[in-house]
Amino acid sequence: MLKNLRISIILLLICGLAYPLVMTGISQLLMPEKAAGSIITNAEGNIIGSELIGQKFTEPHYFNGRVSSIEYNASGSGSMNYAPTNKDMVERTKTDLKLFLKNNPEVRQEDIPNDLLTNSGSGLDPHITKLAAQIQVPRIAQERGLSEAKLMNLIEDNTESRQFNFIGEQRINVLKLNIALDQL
Repeated sequence: MLKNLRISIILLLICGLAYPLVMTGISQLLMPEKAAGSIITNAEGNIIGSELIGQKFTEPHYFNGRVSSIEYNASGSGSMNYAPTNKDMVERTKTDLKLFLKNNPEVRQEDIPNDLLTNSGSGLDPHITKLAAQIQVPRIAQERGLSEAKLMNLIEDNTESRQFNFIGEQRINVLKLNIALDQL
């Protein structure tokens, strides 16, 4: 019995204390910004958000990101995991679709990219596809009094390449895009 207790205490100290401290220290040395959560701050040093966690933008003069069934609450990462035929999922999607079409009257329903109406697996994805950003350009151009060409250039400037240059597709971090939009 005493032997088991000693082994448990040793493993607790190694796995529960030493290993996390060593990994945190290595992370802080090699990539301090990422280890701190990839925090984005404004010119005054105030935290705006993290480039790793999406945010909800409801104002019409901003680009919208993906929907989140957990309202981008990082403490509850994960989606509802509903089947496509689930009544709640169908209703939420219909509501989101109506809202998007109301805010973007020049867009046809069949042209809306899936990533503007669907959750990511975590419900926290900060990225949208280029098409999802481009389809919002007419609304934002009208709201901000900017040319569509200028907004398209902004989208190009904020487009990130595919992961490892072959996984997925090009994507845009919505928070970074909206920050760049405010700086125009």
